[in-house]
Amino acid sequence: MTIKKELPEIFEEFSEARRNGFIAAKKFKEQNRPMIGTFCTFMPQELPLSIGAATVSLCATSDEPIAEAEKDLPRNLCPLIKSSYGFGKTDKCPYFYFSDLVVGETTCDGKRKMFELMGDYKPVHVMQLPHNPVQDLAHEMWKGEIIKLKELLESQFDTTITTEKIREAIVLKNKERKALKEFYALGKLNPPALSGMDILKVLYGTTFKFEKEDTIRELTDLTKKVVAEYEAGQVLDVKPRILITGCPIGGVTEKVVKAIEDNGATVVFYENCMGAKAVEDLVDENNDDVFDALAEKYLKIGCSCMSPNDQRFNLLDRAIDEYHVDAVVEVVLQACHTYAIETTNIKRFVNDKKNKPYISVETDYSTSDVGQLNTRMAAFIEML
Repeated sequence: MTIKKELPEIFEEFSEARRNGFIAAKKFKEQNRPMIGTFCTFMPQELPLSIGAATVSLCATSDEPIAEAEKDLPRNLCPLIKSSYGFGKTDKCPYFYFSDLVVGETTCDGKRKMFELMGDYKPVHVMQLPHNPVQDLAHEMWKGEIIKLKELLESQFDTTITTEKIREAIVLKNKERKALKEFYALGKLNPPALSGMDILKVLYGTTFKFEKEDTIRELTDLTKKVVAEYEAGQVLDVKPRILITGCPIGGVTEKVVKAIEDNGATVVFYENCMGAKAVEDLVDENNDDVFDALAEKYLKIGCSCMSPNDQRFNLLDRAIDEYHVDAVVEVVLQACHTYAIETTNIKRFVNDKKNKPYISVETDYSTSDVGQLNTRMAAFIEML
């Protein structure tokens, strides 16, 4: 029987972080500190951190500005790209407004070309990402791109970024990663301590908090409180345990998580960008060359733009075992070709190597498919 959890207030703070962050962003800028808008986990946050800047995700997850975006962009483009561009064009996103610089990356052709248009509204720097992470030249290329970004930040903000400052930022960002890992590792508990929606609220919320030390402390406190409640007997019902992989989750796409959990299962792990993909690996703090260390860490992100993409399969392999996963749900945004194509190999891996059920769902940022999602998830979970 489920015991109603008296979740601490900090849960709601994380849940409302994006909305409340508008005010926090304004206060941050009033301190005359830089803010860097980003679109991907490949952007090395340690560099902005080294100059006291904040980074904020500009990946929008709403269909509100898409109609305006489609005046410039093709309709059959990924909704994440259209929404992100639309919010920038209409100036309706406070985070875009407060960003002094937007840093993009070439994870897909659609974003790469969109950034050319976005440059009409905000200074944009695009990092050229190598797409074969195991090639020797890939490491050197990405290291060079990181150094270029460092030099751009120095020029734009009239500052000097020392090796020591970068090293301090590496340590701080690693502390945040460790705190995030300790939190989402609560998903290993069986019976569950948290719903998948609760976990997602926190993971999503941290991307809109600007003071790393505060975020680390809040995450640590939250993890301790949840563990204390769990040990006191506040647990959830045992249900089929789901791992979510694929495109970024957040905002409107929470409808997939809701469909899973409303129909009798619990999401225990998020492999995608909003979850473990960019958090699992730390930056080597003992590497004498900080740029080598950053290049090595960030090239380990298992994005579908990479080929080969062994890192994604390695993470899925570990997570399915460690989190006692019963089935895998893959979320693919419409027109996200790399993830859509990679579903074939992911399905084979999950079905054949891990002997687990798998389902892929294609969606966008509208709510028109909520009924269909519920129908499909109900049938899938009933099979489990």
